[in-house]
Amino acid sequence: MSAPVPILMYHAVGHRPAEAAYGLSVSPGAFAEQMDVLADRGFTPLTTAGLAHAWRSAGALPRRPVLITFDDGYEGVHRHALPVLAKHGFAATLFVSTGWLRGAHEEGGPPDTMLDWDQVRELAAAGTEIGGHSHTHPQLDQLGDDRLWFETLRCKEIVTEELGTRPVSFAYPYGYSSRRVRRTVRAAGFAQALAVGNALAERRQGPYALERVTVRRGTGIEEFERLVEGRAIGRTFARDRVLTKGYAMVRRGRQAGRALAGG
Repeated sequence: MSAPVPILMYHAVGHRPAEAAYGLSVSPGAFAEQMDVLADRGFTPLTTAGLAHAWRSAGALPRRPVLITFDDGYEGVHRHALPVLAKHGFAATLFVSTGWLRGAHEEGGPPDTMLDWDQVRELAAAGTEIGGHSHTHPQLDQLGDDRLWFETLRCKEIVTEELGTRPVSFAYPYGYSSRRVRRTVRAAGFAQALAVGNALAERRQGPYALERVTVRRGTGIEEFERLVEGRAIGRTFARDRVLTKGYAMVRRGRQAGRALAGG
């Protein structure tokens, strides 16, 4: 029950995504092949809420649990990923930035074509958990308290309004969080939240800092197999971790500077 679980982090799924989304995208063919690997190896995909509930309640997990998650809300998740998930009967979680989705709440700024709310409802009806990913996708740890609260709560309100159900899972934009951000996400009513970390998720990480592994355009099928099996993850993401640590220091410095300036 407490064994590490791979949580896969996807973004765009498309043949020719926009340049800004390309690196963190996967092709439809690659996604289909990756889902075949999960099926062939006996993995059972869960929603984020399902995993968190099992870990909170000491409930049973399937023998080979895995989570399939999508960030932001790209249109290709509906066009290309949904049919593959339906073919295998796989659960997944989609984390939406509500101000990026097409429709009444749109505020502009997305890097590619996004879902509209009818498509989000179709994904939800097919069994995909819809979670929050902020309203306009900022670096939450760099925001003042008022804006941080707005970004978190507004996202929850819009998802609730559009779907008729309250979202319970959250993913931090860019994977960035802090103790203050995690407190705010919890206060807004989310029961669990995902970071990035590029490591397997473990119960000891706590419900508001569960780690994921990144699947991107350059992830070949052999590397994907290693990721879901939990092999060589440290070596695979060594460069990412160095960059993440360096940028974390930069962000903390910026935040401290703003605090001294009274911003």
